[in-house]
Amino acid sequence: MSNTIQAVDPSESEGPGRIQKRVASVTALAMDDITPSAVPTLKVMRLQAPQLGQPSGSLLSSTHLLSSTLLLPDSFGVIHVGEAFSAYLGVLNPSADMAVRGLTVSSQLQTPTRRIVLPSRLDNTPCDIDPKGGVDAIVSRRLDEAGPHILRVEVGYISNGSKSLRKFYRFNVTVPLSITESVSRGGDATCLVSITVENIMEKQGAGGGAVTISSVGFEATTGLIAEQISLHDEGGQLSAVHLYDACGRLEPGECYRYLFCVKAESEQAALRGIACYDDLGQAVLTYHKAMGEMGIVYSNVVVCPPTSYLNQGNDANNTRSKFVVHRSGLSVDVAAASAQRSTSGQRNGDGSLDETLPVTVEPIDPPSTMTLSVPTQVTLLIVNHSSQSMNLQIQMRLSDMTGVVVCGPSFVSLGEVPPSGGSCTIDVRLVALVAGLFSVQGCFIVDLSTGMELQQPALFDVFVQIPDEVEEKKEQMR
Repeated sequence: MSNTIQAVDPSESEGPGRIQKRVASVTALAMDDITPSAVPTLKVMRLQAPQLGQPSGSLLSSTHLLSSTLLLPDSFGVIHVGEAFSAYLGVLNPSADMAVRGLTVSSQLQTPTRRIVLPSRLDNTPCDIDPKGGVDAIVSRRLDEAGPHILRVEVGYISNGSKSLRKFYRFNVTVPLSITESVSRGGDATCLVSITVENIMEKQGAGGGAVTISSVGFEATTGLIAEQISLHDEGGQLSAVHLYDACGRLEPGECYRYLFCVKAESEQAALRGIACYDDLGQAVLTYHKAMGEMGIVYSNVVVCPPTSYLNQGNDANNTRSKFVVHRSGLSVDVAAASAQRSTSGQRNGDGSLDETLPVTVEPIDPPSTMTLSVPTQVTLLIVNHSSQSMNLQIQMRLSDMTGVVVCGPSFVSLGEVPPSGGSCTIDVRLVALVAGLFSVQGCFIVDLSTGMELQQPALFDVFVQIPDEVEEKKEQMR
């Protein structure tokens, strides 16, 4: 018995009674280690809604209210990404005269990339189970990965030492919805994000495979805000087709598209703008299956695309496309490339965007339409993105302009423009010579100190319309 007595500090004054109680306690623990225990039985079931089955015969019978219309699941069944996986863990003591002692239960969910501990009320709380008794717990976890999963359950108990038993339950998780994103730039600090959702589940029985999209949102990155664009008139009466589309019902193979406008929320974010490859956020969708099971899925992180100046690439003659639609955010991309190169310590001549186009020219609120033969004034913003100040001159060359040409001085000296984002504005007058849709181009920036010429992409597109009085005369002549 001496090996079961703990050492006592001589400095502590304990009476004989306290020492005897301590010896008795330690002796009881030692006896528990060698006392036999019943072997527990583990039962695991997935908690899920019943499925819809094909009815056979009458719906009402003497034993079942709905006959075989509702079917209880006989296995883990089909599990989809976004659903909450819930499992019932039951530990029973099958013995009629022996208790299970020191029971502990732990569970983990192994996904294709990690192992996750599933907490329950039985964690770290050893307990005893009386004969013919039992304990239970529920574990739950929302699934966010596709692929094979394993539910690992371990039961520990004390019987002539520590004993344990483990059980593994394998199941597969599939993707219910395919989400694709398409992004278009709408200005220096605005992007239009199109989210397409397709139901890729297989049709299974009556009502199986169909989902209802109950809510769609876009979680924008910090500093940005997202607003959903709806084509329906909220105040007017909707048709049956519009009501069906708005309910979000998707059968297998069907798809639906949602449109969001993502723009800068704060003044600082608006001044910086949204540059290419900036994170915009991600879409989040909530869906419900036939029996009401809810799931939440997320799209990939959506990023701002590069401008068409970068996206066009090089053609067969190794010449870059000069076409850029207005409000493409070209100056923001150049500024971001310049800032990245300066912070990363990259050298000149690395082919970055600010090296290719160190000075940008963008119109400020250009017109979308012009009237034939009526001069229109447009304000241009010139930004120097290089690290050196430049003595600049803007040139609107008639030889490169078609349909819409400059009206007035075509060469204007801007003077010294400071480096690293220095800017100035200038007003130019344009006049349309022909009706139709045209790109305003032919803009060049010349550094008078070095003679360097920078041909700018097309400034904007404009539709030239015929004056109303001319149209009226044509109608009278007919």
